[in-house]
Amino acid sequence: MGLRRKKHWGGQAAGPGREGSAWAVELRGVRRQYGRGDRAVHALRGIDLALPRGSFTAVMGPSGSGKSTFLQCAAGLDRPTEGTVRLGGTDITGMSENKLTALRRTRLGFVFQAFNLLPSLTVEQNVLLPMRLAGHRPDRRKAADVLARVGLGDKGRRRPGQLSGGQQQRVAIARALVTDPDVVFADEPTGALDTTTAAEVLGLLRGAVDTMGATVVMVTHDPNAAAYADRTLFLADGAIVDRLERAPAARIAERLTALTAPAPAAAYTEAAAA
Repeated sequence: MGLRRKKHWGGQAAGPGREGSAWAVELRGVRRQYGRGDRAVHALRGIDLALPRGSFTAVMGPSGSGKSTFLQCAAGLDRPTEGTVRLGGTDITGMSENKLTALRRTRLGFVFQAFNLLPSLTVEQNVLLPMRLAGHRPDRRKAADVLARVGLGDKGRRRPGQLSGGQQQRVAIARALVTDPDVVFADEPTGALDTTTAAEVLGLLRGAVDTMGATVVMVTHDPNAAAYADRTLFLADGAIVDRLERAPAARIAERLTALTAPAPAAAYTEAAAA
């Protein structure tokens, strides 16, 4: 899985990318508009962001702030109206759908609230699915390794329906990590779990960053989940308006509550914070 990579903030290199980039995720001037004229919806209003490899970032904001659109554009699931997106040093903005699909299968991992496991496949087969879809020979030893890392080394032959919700999310995490992706995108990964199980899953994501050099970008509404991250970014009206570094849940909750206050938040940029 690779050794832990040293992390840096403030623009210093965090390790070589597949194309020489220190950044796992870069969004430059990203805007996303739906519709035109008076009915236009500006979901993203100029996102400038660079996240280093080997980091854990949480993204929060009020309903309608642009969190889902941010995740979709960053992961190549949606195309920005303006701006560029780079993943692991690769500019994906103008990629064809075929190339984007291939990139997502080999260089990105996804963890969703609903697990999205195939019930007819075994746990091992679910974990190996990204390799199969990419046309690569399934590596059963790799699957066994990641399943052991998430505490399911003895569950490879079971079906998802035979596992608890927390165990199914562990399988989803193993599936996301099996290709050593540039980035793991997690969308409300603990939304369907109880508090204790959620903490276990978040601990696994934190461990993937700390011990495997993974990069995690997680959208969440839960300050307790965001507290596991290295930084929390706050979105409002399609813009990044604030961030906190290694903050406790109470402080994150306080900042999130402030975003719902009537007073408009000033636009925040990474450059202004440097």
